[in-house]
Amino acid sequence: MTDLDATDRKILRALAEDATQSAGALGRRFGLSQPAAWRRIRRLEEAGVLAGRRLTLDQEALGFGVSVFLGVKLATKGQVSLDAFERAVTAIPEVQTVQHVLGIYDYRLRIVARDLPDFERVLRRRIMTLPGVGHVEANVMLSEERRPGPLG
Repeated sequence: MTDLDATDRKILRALAEDATQSAGALGRRFGLSQPAAWRRIRRLEEAGVLAGRRLTLDQEALGFGVSVFLGVKLATKGQVSLDAFERAVTAIPEVQTVQHVLGIYDYRLRIVARDLPDFERVLRRRIMTLPGVGHVEANVMLSEERRPGPLG
């Protein structure tokens, strides 16, 4: 675990809100020079605290108005089954995330679709034909709030 001071935490919160902020802008905001802010950001990256910066696409603006969380229970277990399922499911463009989880289901998928009929097509033609799929349960997302992670 990396020791973070109050300024590190402020920088992390600011970057969580908007990862495009420059070191100069962060420095001005938190009373640091641009080089000092850059060194802190670099140290956080090297320590693995900052593991990258991501671009967030607006799925609805791109025509994908439905997001569904799908619990998938495999019919057969074993490394071969897991590997085959993971290879096949990651090749489906509508599948945004694949999470191997512990609990009732073996996997949790986040799927985007244009509408419910489009989701049904993805479910029937792509998901249900994957190797090893036994049981699925769908939860349609109604709304989403983004909450930054705990920084103490």
